[in-house]
Amino acid sequence: MIQILTTMPTSFAVVLPPIGAGHLATLWPQPLAPVGGLGISALFAVIPLAIVLVLMGGLRRSGAFSAAVGLAAAFLLSLVVWRMPADLALLSVGFGVVYALWPIMWMVFSALWLYNLSVETGAFELLRRWMGQHALGDPRIQVILVAFCFSALLEGTAGFGTPVAVAGFLLLGLGFTARQAVTLALVGNTVPVAFGGLGIPIVALAGVTGLNQFKLSLMVGRQLPLLSLILPAYLVWAVGGRKALRDTWPVALVGGASFALAQFATTNYWGPYAADLVCALVSIACVIVFLHFWKPAPYHRAADATLQEQPPAAHVTASESVIAWAPWVLLAVVMGAWTYFHLFGVGQRSLPVPHLHNAIQIELYQRPYAAVFQFQPLAAGTAGLTAVILVALLFLVSPRVLAKSGVKTLMQLRRATLTVGLIVSLAYLYNYSGMTYTLGAALAGLGKFFPLVSGFLGWIACFLTGSDTASNLLFGNLQVAVGHQIGVSPLLLAATNCSGACLGKMISPENIAIGVTTVGLVGHEGEVVRSTFGHSLVLVVLISLLSFVQAYWLPGMVP
Repeated sequence: MIQILTTMPTSFAVVLPPIGAGHLATLWPQPLAPVGGLGISALFAVIPLAIVLVLMGGLRRSGAFSAAVGLAAAFLLSLVVWRMPADLALLSVGFGVVYALWPIMWMVFSALWLYNLSVETGAFELLRRWMGQHALGDPRIQVILVAFCFSALLEGTAGFGTPVAVAGFLLLGLGFTARQAVTLALVGNTVPVAFGGLGIPIVALAGVTGLNQFKLSLMVGRQLPLLSLILPAYLVWAVGGRKALRDTWPVALVGGASFALAQFATTNYWGPYAADLVCALVSIACVIVFLHFWKPAPYHRAADATLQEQPPAAHVTASESVIAWAPWVLLAVVMGAWTYFHLFGVGQRSLPVPHLHNAIQIELYQRPYAAVFQFQPLAAGTAGLTAVILVALLFLVSPRVLAKSGVKTLMQLRRATLTVGLIVSLAYLYNYSGMTYTLGAALAGLGKFFPLVSGFLGWIACFLTGSDTASNLLFGNLQVAVGHQIGVSPLLLAATNCSGACLGKMISPENIAIGVTTVGLVGHEGEVVRSTFGHSLVLVVLISLLSFVQAYWLPGMVP
């Protein structure tokens, strides 16, 4: 018996009998260059991706429609150009649908349900008031607590545009202009995106690339803390320029450093699921405690014509503060217990996909392609549901209110579920048909310079799809294929795709549309793009340079 390592996750490794010539004859070999040379074949392979990106980013069609057309094009190409057997193509698509529903959308559902329940119970409104009260009425502090810390808390639970909508609304209520509010909310909603929605982007990236999920979390956690450290200062500078940063750099440093350290620690020793929750809670606590001992120079709001004076909000009592924070602290505790007691793997079953598992030969690596669905009944979504139930019990929520918030969540996720299902199916078909490996082999022509553009691939995909998860599903395995070809760690490149995608989120049409709708700037999307594009470009360049350094000068940072 020999162990055949596949491109699926390490936990998917299977034991097979020795493969002889007769057995290989039963496998469908993925053609690397089905149309003439590799370059022409790569042009054919990029067609479905180009369709998705042009429809979504250029023609502003919905994600579901764009993904559906792209999937149809990929299916046709897989049959006609790559000559993939129709049954294998259909099974690949079906495998993608199943993975999209469980665990991805299951996690999204439970996280968003918790957010909706906090709104129904009034806990979220108390949290909004708590934020305003502890920011001292200073916009330089408010932007750190709301656009950076609180946005990360929302990203860790709800995700999918909620942080921009809520943070933008809060900033508007605190006196920022509409354009300022949406711009700062978009810029702040970057570094937490990789671990948003209980770590969904990392989970999806592991599922589509076959790389170890914890190692992906670890690698991303060795890139983004650099940006987490500087982002609060960056936001303060965006609010008031050099003078504002000169007056408040200590609190910006405390907020960024505490977030970065917590991000490094959770992702390197705990995993992706509760990273945003822990980072946000730690950073908020450190900023509030620091402000008890240090105060910035007074900010004269009246001298700033771009800010509006707001009446002080009602004082939040100690008991109300407990209510405000209870849902989020409970979720962090539940996720911590789930991780500490290794509950994710309890009852886990490995289910080979009939007629697809090891039925395809990856010609690039001369290995069979595994297709094993890892069903975890106690996945992160189940942990999130546990937190929902605990919050309902703690707040004595009636079954009617609990059901109402659950139904509301289901209605909110109808379009998102369809979109994610189509995109995951497209990604799985790309992988099993061999189109991913054709593109990877072509991009390998960039050689050692590829890490410099690795982050830009994720950035572009997130810009056009509005989702780090979708970006990872589209280009994650492409990064892995290139890594194998050029001798650079596939783990590093896949992680860079995820990190780069975070910075494309602030300029994605979908995210901007959510933001401008919230603050009443519909029709001014172009102005918002111009406000955020420079920030996005600067930050993605930093990530790309870091990836290049980690690839060749600091390889010890790669697990």
